[in-house]
Amino acid sequence: MNFDKIENIYLIGIGGIGMSALARYFKSQGKFVAGYDKTPSDLTEQLQNEGIDIHFDESMLLMPPQIMSQKDTTLVIYTPAIPNNNYEFKYFHEREYSVMKRAEVLGLIFSNSKGIAVAGTHGKTTTSTMIAHILHQSSVGCNAFLGGISKNYNSNLLLSKKSNILVTEADEYDRSFLKLFPYLGIVTSLDADHLDIYGTHEEVIKSFNLFTRQISKNGILIYKKGINLSLKDLNNIGVFTYSAGSEPADFYPLNIRIKKDHFHYDVQTPLGIIKDITLGVQGKMNLENSIAAIAACALLNVLPEEIKAGLESFEGVKRRFEYHIKTSKLVYIDDYAHHPEELKACINSVKNLYPDKKITGIFQPHLFTRTRDFAAGFAQSLSLLDELILLEIYPAREEPIEGVTSEMIFKNVTIANKIMSSKNELMEKLKKLNPEVLITMGAGDIDRFVEPIRKLYSK
Repeated sequence: MNFDKIENIYLIGIGGIGMSALARYFKSQGKFVAGYDKTPSDLTEQLQNEGIDIHFDESMLLMPPQIMSQKDTTLVIYTPAIPNNNYEFKYFHEREYSVMKRAEVLGLIFSNSKGIAVAGTHGKTTTSTMIAHILHQSSVGCNAFLGGISKNYNSNLLLSKKSNILVTEADEYDRSFLKLFPYLGIVTSLDADHLDIYGTHEEVIKSFNLFTRQISKNGILIYKKGINLSLKDLNNIGVFTYSAGSEPADFYPLNIRIKKDHFHYDVQTPLGIIKDITLGVQGKMNLENSIAAIAACALLNVLPEEIKAGLESFEGVKRRFEYHIKTSKLVYIDDYAHHPEELKACINSVKNLYPDKKITGIFQPHLFTRTRDFAAGFAQSLSLLDELILLEIYPAREEPIEGVTSEMIFKNVTIANKIMSSKNELMEKLKKLNPEVLITMGAGDIDRFVEPIRKLYSK
């Protein structure tokens, strides 16, 4: 694909986090950009305000004339979340437009850069955004396609005229990350997930092992010490480990202390100790993410003072342990956690920060297959709460599966204070509660409740 010959970009599923970053990228390259998505969102509204044409009904009548009339200079990009029976998807295939999957396009852009790819079943969005922020404000610089909205930049795309480094999240869903051939690859975690795609945990691990073999010769692999990653037959690369605790690795924290809810620590590296780091975001899982980010940036020759400045000024990613209320009466945090291990990390981080407070969680399960595969794990993690409101499953791209409901989780949650709720009932049920620390968790549309909840408790 020669992007120089492409004048028009059309994205099916443009409101997705990865798709919207591509839309912004091609807009910055002077292309005409348009797209379709199923539902409006804050992100699609932002794209429209940036001059991108978007519609929300599957209809050729709403298609911009450039897309309809200039087939030879138009590239259609789609996300795997789009079903094969989508009218527009079929239309473009039947008329033999150039049609590519999002991961393929990202792979082509990535191949022309010094690529930094962050993979893992958890932690990749925050870790990649940390790396991008540290690099972007350093003398090294970078471009970045992010898997979330950086609060520092209010965007999922960073561009630099001075740097050939490109940072991206490497998504294991649909094996998309196997389209990437990075100079530096990071693996943060290898838990079972997306079993609707992989079938077994062993297949998940096998795919991550393939990803590490795609790191370029003389490149770098960084991985969390202790995960089940094979190091055989790597492509003559440097291999480094990191650890979140006091367990020695190539990169690990020392002298960890908490002041005013924030972590302060030193980090042991093969290049020496970086002292007196202050982490701008809270949560123990973010301490772990920061060690991976420090490893990547140190090995890319970012100066210790630049690393420290980047971490202290890092504001986080929207919907990743994001504070919305922080008063003496109530703390309200919203988080994207949608896997049992993510829930456990989020809840434990909150409990560590607020050990004497009652912790109330609202959780919306994401996908019927994930609920089916991990119901017991979800119940175990949610039992760490003091109080639970459990919503119905958010289906996303899936059709219902007979017998798979939130009840599968609910019946095995061991705490006494637990209730089921529909989305329509949620706000009324919240009015009857008196939470001290409240967390909303999930990857579906639970974020639509953030503002109503904030308003309810800000009265």
